[in-house]
Amino acid sequence: MPEVFDEVHRRCRAGEVVALATVVATWRSAPQPPGVTMLVAADGTVTGSVSGGCVEADLYERAHRVLDAGVPELIRYGISDDDAYAVGLTCGGMLDVFVERIEPDAIAEWDAVAVARRAGQPAAVVTCVAANDRDLPGDPAGRLGRRLVLTGDQVIGSLGAERLDAAATADAVGLLNAGHSGMLRYGYHGQRRGTGLSLFVAVHATPPRMIVFGAIDFAAAVARIGAFLGYRVTVCDARPVFATARRFPEADEVVVQWPHRYLAAELDAGRVDGRTVVCVLTHDPKFDVPLLALALRHRLAYVGAMGSRRTHDERHKRLREAGLDAAQLARLASPIGLDLGGRTPEETAVSVAAQIVAGRWGGTGHPLTALDGPIHHPV
Repeated sequence: MPEVFDEVHRRCRAGEVVALATVVATWRSAPQPPGVTMLVAADGTVTGSVSGGCVEADLYERAHRVLDAGVPELIRYGISDDDAYAVGLTCGGMLDVFVERIEPDAIAEWDAVAVARRAGQPAAVVTCVAANDRDLPGDPAGRLGRRLVLTGDQVIGSLGAERLDAAATADAVGLLNAGHSGMLRYGYHGQRRGTGLSLFVAVHATPPRMIVFGAIDFAAAVARIGAFLGYRVTVCDARPVFATARRFPEADEVVVQWPHRYLAAELDAGRVDGRTVVCVLTHDPKFDVPLLALALRHRLAYVGAMGSRRTHDERHKRLREAGLDAAQLARLASPIGLDLGGRTPEETAVSVAAQIVAGRWGGTGHPLTALDGPIHHPV
């Protein structure tokens, strides 16, 4: 959660000690995925949330205990029992939360992550959250809370053993490249045997991109909801009279360029990846066809195009003539969005966002009342 990281960084630079609670593992219908955080400052200020309210009061007290004692804790929360005052998750899920004290002398680590984030580069923080090898020589418990920070080719900090640092760095790079946080397990000396030390890799990835082509009223609404969902939003149109920052205040950038040329340049520069979503709202063949022909030849997270059924059929014909095969055409969400019955630009934007979210997590778009099983799909 960017706001929590920013607060940790700010308070570290101010010389303050804070407690940081991080969800490091979840099971079943846990309310939040691994990686979400909550900060508790010494003055009682709270930033962020790990469960939406189920366990925060208990976690607040435990965080103050960690602040006072300086000893990290790994806490498991499960479903609450019949006691109305029991601390637990009413959703039936389970989660592990690691609570640690962050000292001001860790500022070099947090500075490195901040620099990477400002440069648009991913970073990973590898933290030892559990130590179970009591029979091995040394002090496994002393590893708790030790960190490695990976930013590009730079590695800062240590987990306490050279072989362990090397193994964790190699495996964390894989998670970093995938953009996913997760748990790694090693022996005390870095053996890949799955027991002993548990390391949580918190990946600070750059925001995914949403590129909206066509500077129309619907694009303004889609840009707003894209920003709300956490995307870095670009609006692109070849017509300078429409593509202005004033018309799209929620967009991170507004570009005047022929759509397919802009996308080609972004692909060549490596600024578009498998998390990128593309919304084509121009419904004008001279813009749409070369743009979609390019976008559908790459594995983007989502490619949607606005238009009527008639426009869709004509577009498919032109794309087939451009050489696209059936598998590539199947990746096109056209007409764009889910069937919500909306009519206004804002309602249309909700249907587009719903389709993007469903595609990202494997949702069906059906009402939850009509479905059985877990509400949250497996990641």
